[in-house]
Amino acid sequence: MHSTPGPLPPLNAVRAFEAAARLGSFTRAAQELSMTQAAISYQIKQLEQRLGVMLFQRLPRKIVLTRDGERLAPAILDAFSGLRTAFAQALSRAHNELAITSLPTIASNWLVPRLGGFHLAHAEVAVRLDTSITLADLQQGEFDVAIRSGRGDWPGHTAHFLLPSLITPLMSPRLRDAAGGLKSPADLLKLARIGRPRWWQQWFEENGVDVAETALRASLDLGIEQYEITAAIAGQGVAISSPLFFRAELESGQLVQPFAHVARDSKDYWLVYATTRAKSHAITAFRTWLLREARAEVPAD
Repeated sequence: MHSTPGPLPPLNAVRAFEAAARLGSFTRAAQELSMTQAAISYQIKQLEQRLGVMLFQRLPRKIVLTRDGERLAPAILDAFSGLRTAFAQALSRAHNELAITSLPTIASNWLVPRLGGFHLAHAEVAVRLDTSITLADLQQGEFDVAIRSGRGDWPGHTAHFLLPSLITPLMSPRLRDAAGGLKSPADLLKLARIGRPRWWQQWFEENGVDVAETALRASLDLGIEQYEITAAIAGQGVAISSPLFFRAELESGQLVQPFAHVARDSKDYWLVYATTRAKSHAITAFRTWLLREARAEVPAD
């Protein structure tokens, strides 16, 4: 039958024993641990009294492990070696790895085309990107930073404004021409509309178009703007989305913006991380780089 392990001795005493056993000196152990030699000696004496055995022979100019000390030392040394390795790996990951979770559209259409610039500036940081609409718990450590949509008020987290959430109708030129031209925003009510009804409601209201909520229920809402724009390019309807994320499609003529008015949603895009991780090298480097990219995209007023 296995006996139940007793309580551990004070960690300070165990740490003093490990350093003295590894270095073969109370003086060197004291230097390593930023303690006095008397404090090291006291901690080890406390440990010996707790165990009821002598762990070191105190000779005139040196210390030597007793048999009891020799039996105890290998397990303690191995345990501390494992701790040092674990902490070194954790520090290396915090310094050299960055796990990002981001909403799919801003990731694929805005972040990914720019990530090469971050790698050139910080080749020492390995980047892993997850694109999901699920709100990841940054406190758990699976991800270091997130790009989220909201108002920047997540308790326990630091949030930096990244980009405004802009919305305007976007469509294929083929559908625009097939509709016989669009003279006023109200003309869009005649076409299939793709995207969030809330966004359509806001955009119509800001353009002075009185539209009943029931008139928007037939809209196709795919949940991810990238999918909705793909449907719009295929001529399946008019999507409402951010022109910031689809500049290439607008410039190439795959998409057109039929009306100049661009509305702004109440939930903007933010760079977010757990406040306890604010001093991480990888997070600091990414934050500095990403906010500079965002300012170049939408200069401050």
